Formats: sequence, C-alpha cells, structure tokens
Amino acid sequence: KELEADLYAALLEDLNDHVPRLLRLAARLAEVDCAAGLAEVARQRDFVRPTVDDGLRVDIREGRHPLVEALQPNTPFVPNDTILDPDEERLLIITGPNMAGKSTAMRQVALITIMAHMGAFVPADNAHIGRVDRVFTRVGASDDLAGGRSTFMVEMSETAAIVHGASDRSLVLLDEIGRGTSTYDGVSIAWAVTEFIHEKLGAKTIFATHYHELTQLGDLLPGVKNMNVAVREIGEDIVFLRRLMDGGADR
Repeated sequence: KELEADLYAALLEDLNDHVPRLLRLAARLAEVDCAAGLAEVARQRDFVRPTVDDGLRVDIREGRHPLVEALQPNTPFVPNDTILDPDEERLLIITGPNMAGKSTAMRQVALITIMAHMGAFVPADNAHIGRVDRVFTRVGASDDLAGGRSTFMVEMSETAAIVHGASDRSLVLLDEIGRGTSTYDGVSIAWAVTEFIHEKLGAKTIFATHYHELTQLGDLLPGVKNMNVAVREIGEDIVFLRRLMDGGADR
C-alpha cells in the first residue's frame, strides 16, 4: 500500500505541470464528441439543417419530438407544422382532450428551437427559426410543501416570472394556467395572462388549455389563433389522430 501511494503521488507530481494542457484537450474532445453525437443522430433520424436568422418568425414544417419519436420506434410519429409570426398569429391556443398530444406538439417546438440555436440539425422537413432570447415554460403541476407554496402558488410564481421577463423575442409555453383554483377564477387568470402577453409582451406563445372559453380570444384578438389536436370518435372509442388542426375543439 505504501508503494502504491508513493507511485500515485509521483504520478500526480509529474502530471501537475501538464494540467492546463490536459484540461484544454478534454474540452476540445468534449466539443468533438458533442458534434459527432449530434451528427450521428441527425443522420440516423433524418434531421435537417435549420435556417436561423435575426427575424422573429418561427416556421417549422413537419416537426417531430426527438425523444418521443426515438422512444416509440414501433409507433409512427405524426409530424405537425407550427408557424408563429409576430405580424400574423403569434399566440396559438391549443385545445383537445387529454392524451391527444397537446403537450408533445408544444414541447417539440421548444426543443427544435433550442437545438437550432445550439447549432444542431433538427427533427423536421424544414425549419426557419428566428432568433429567440429565452424560452419560458409553465408546464406540469407541482407544489413546494417545504417552501410553504401550494400548487396554485407555484403556478402563479412561474407565470409571474414569464410576464415580467419575456420579450417579443421570447418563446413562451403555457401548459394550463389557473387549474389550481376554482374554474371561474382559473379562466379569468388564463384570459388575463393571454391578453397581457398578446397586448404588452408580443412573445411567441403556445398555450395548451382545457378552458374552451379561451377560444373566444381567437375572434377578439388579431394575433391569436385557435388550433386543436384532432380525434375521431368511433362508437364509444376515441382514436387520437395526433394532428394539429385549425380551430378550437368542439368539446
């Protein structure tokens, strides 16, 4: 054990002068490893090179969720188009039943946007991504009991961070707002937040909701567009088609 300790101490002493070079080498190898990994996935899964510019428009054609697609190899992934344009529809309200694919469609837009900004190819047939400064999300339901915050309080804190921090260059994902309180109050909060983002922030936003009342905003605000995830009812069964369609869900 003493011999082993001496040899190890001597090795560390010899390496001490080379630490800066070793760290630089490790950093460069990490970059090569990252680029090679992204290239391999892009080749295997038919990713495409996105166009990234200083514009504000996000235009994704036949976009796919890279992880959901990879983890369900025996189930064909249904791709979707997503267009967010400050001069036209910059706020999408997506309705549809649970498990229809609202969250997947929404999150794949964020993932494609982030991948494009980091220099990766993206899972789509074509993608034009205007430069985004930050991605804000209000997704999932969780509480912070140790911090004395209810599910609703966590939700409102995250929403407040968005309305105070987002700009017209931001991408905002809202997966339900106001569900932690009464329906009437929840609809009111969701409605007010949507109006504020549309009127004051101008951020590109996708809002998935079960509050069908919010679809009225598509007729009231010029930058809001209603979309729904298509389903087909066959007798008492529901078939999820996973396709984003124009208009709100009927129920």
